[in-house]
Amino acid sequence: MDSISSNLVAVREQIAEACRKAGRSEDDVTLLAVSKTKSAAAVREAWKAGQREFGESYVQEFLEKCEAPELSGLPISWHFIGHLQSNKVRQIVDKVTMVHGIDKVSTARELSKRAAQHDLTVDFLLEVNTSREASKYGLDPDSVLRAAEECFTLPNVRLRGLMTIASYDSTAARREFSELRETLDKIRKNAPDPSQLTELSMGMSGDFEEAILEGATMIRIGTAIFGARA
Repeated sequence: MDSISSNLVAVREQIAEACRKAGRSEDDVTLLAVSKTKSAAAVREAWKAGQREFGESYVQEFLEKCEAPELSGLPISWHFIGHLQSNKVRQIVDKVTMVHGIDKVSTARELSKRAAQHDLTVDFLLEVNTSREASKYGLDPDSVLRAAEECFTLPNVRLRGLMTIASYDSTAARREFSELRETLDKIRKNAPDPSQLTELSMGMSGDFEEAILEGATMIRIGTAIFGARA
């Protein structure tokens, strides 16, 4: 774990360089340290190195980390980035800063219902399957505009943008990142409050530089920070 701090420095330098190439400010890109399958001790090590935003994908593991003694009292901003089933929403709704993987309007409705029970307003993103791979979750790019319009009517939640997991091929990934950005632009045109639609969660350890070039505001980095999953 001694390398987590140096890995974070290296990743932040790469982010800065990608932002320079894109003519963007580093402040416009949020780094999410994807800590799924990693220990609470590893999360604490990253936190000590200055990282504050973390992404988790599995509900039970996320709940265990929330209660871990090593992380007690730390002001961590948790993002749930995995596929979220409606019946799991109630377990995380009061513990997350943002939910990234909403791929059904019915799940957004459940998030709205549970947030209201806690008197909260929860931010979320719609997941879009830009690669159109059957093995991936996400709304079809052609249906996301209609889904967004339904989500605008829900109380106690705020649609903040879109999320995608791109193809492994870098050329295809760049095209898919561009499509996500263009889709968000279309959604903004019919949004009650376009100023809230600011987030593009796209790019991981292997392709985050391309994502930044295409407008990513959140990148989800696991391996490059914590090392390969066991």
